[in-house]
Amino acid sequence: MIAAGVILLLAGVWKAIGMRSGATEYKTVQIEKGSIVAAVSASGTLSPVVSVQVGSQVSGQLKEVLVDYNSEVKQGQLIARIDPETFEYKVRQAQADVDAARSQVLTQRANINAQRAEVSRVEVTLADAKRDLERKKQLVDKGFISAAELEKAQATYNALNEQLKTAQAQVAVAQAGAGNAEALVKQREAALAQARIDLERTKIKAPVSGVVIKRSVEKGQTVAASLQAPELFIIAENLSDMQVDTSIDESDIGRIRLGQKATFTVDAFPGRTFEGEVKQIRKAAQNVSNVVTYTVAVSAANPRKELLPGMTANVRIVIDTRHDVLKVANAALRFRPPGEKSDKAEAGPAVQSSGGPRGGQMQAMRERLEKDLDLTDSQKQKLDAIFSGMRSKFAAMRDAPDSERRRIGERHRAEMQAQVSEMLTPEQRRKYEAIMMEASDRRGGGQGKIYVIGDKDKPRAIEVKTGLSDGTSTEITAPELKEGMEVISGTPVSTPAGNASRAHAPPGPRMF
Repeated sequence: MIAAGVILLLAGVWKAIGMRSGATEYKTVQIEKGSIVAAVSASGTLSPVVSVQVGSQVSGQLKEVLVDYNSEVKQGQLIARIDPETFEYKVRQAQADVDAARSQVLTQRANINAQRAEVSRVEVTLADAKRDLERKKQLVDKGFISAAELEKAQATYNALNEQLKTAQAQVAVAQAGAGNAEALVKQREAALAQARIDLERTKIKAPVSGVVIKRSVEKGQTVAASLQAPELFIIAENLSDMQVDTSIDESDIGRIRLGQKATFTVDAFPGRTFEGEVKQIRKAAQNVSNVVTYTVAVSAANPRKELLPGMTANVRIVIDTRHDVLKVANAALRFRPPGEKSDKAEAGPAVQSSGGPRGGQMQAMRERLEKDLDLTDSQKQKLDAIFSGMRSKFAAMRDAPDSERRRIGERHRAEMQAQVSEMLTPEQRRKYEAIMMEASDRRGGGQGKIYVIGDKDKPRAIEVKTGLSDGTSTEITAPELKEGMEVISGTPVSTPAGNASRAHAPPGPRMF
């Protein structure tokens, strides 16, 4: 009974104090000093750095399959064989065609020799007819023979001369026939070489040294290489050197740089963290359900070959790290006293709670671009139009949910940068990318407000400059901030006199 009385007495005292004070209790957190790490998280798939799809360039039935899953192979090693019988017959046929063409060349060469002999015979006869013609001219001049004999000798000479031309033409024809036969030989030899290549291609060999991670065929299966080579095997060149192909959202891709450190985990080894770094940022965008992502390859050392291709990896890429800075829980930056409008989160460059330019940052950026890029009048007009359109979009984000505002803002920022980049010359674009990279390195910086308990236990606002954030805490700077300072992060209990909620409060004192 005594204990119950004491409890009731304490409850009454506590309630009386609360009603007299009419104060509001606040949750508080301390400003800490330490390191803060900003990172981008995404999921990806483990894959070999080099994996080669082995196919067949010829069609046929598989006579032998000499490797299986996980087989280690060397470059040039025979791993499968297509039935070569058909291709062997093609080689024999092509060889016979070559032999026939070579025989035709010999025939043509013999014909050339025969025609050349005919030319020689006609030349000898023509020389004799010429001498006879000259003698008869002398005899006619001396009156020993009639003119008819001279005319007959002249006709014989002319006929032999034409016969010589015909024989020479026949030689040229024979030479052309020989050239055609030699060309036919080359054609038949090329067909023979192709047939031998096709025969050799019935031997499926490993193009690289590595491990067979996929086998798609069985012995006796028919493969058809018509429009494209069928997949027979996939060989991973080196499983001790893997990579994670991860999809990064377009709002985060601007902060990814080659060489950034990354860590990842896989479900197969819970509790273990593997390390890597960004080694490739692929510029080909993937658009799925209007969500644009870019593939980033993260290296993954696998000396013990325990990581297997196809495993799902949860990747965390470290974007920036700050050491020995003041930081506070994000709840403190979100807190606003009752009755005061909550500032909207930073939506984009130079956007405040009202949706308009904050501190003239957008105008300052415009002036800097105009000066540093030496914009023409036409480019200035385009820039004004882009900024005007973006300003309305940023303003419209005031009604977006807090969880989506940052994502939408990053998307608008990326859209604006793409539009500005499109209107620039290559030289201006390089300068613009440097300016944007500088701004990206300071990403997360902006203005914020935190509250401390001031006079009469009322919240007092402190304007701070926000910096890097890891999703839980944010870097803050202001002249009066000190490590260990208590700042308000919430209002767990509201105890003004006459508060209707008190009528339903459970009996006994509330400690928080």
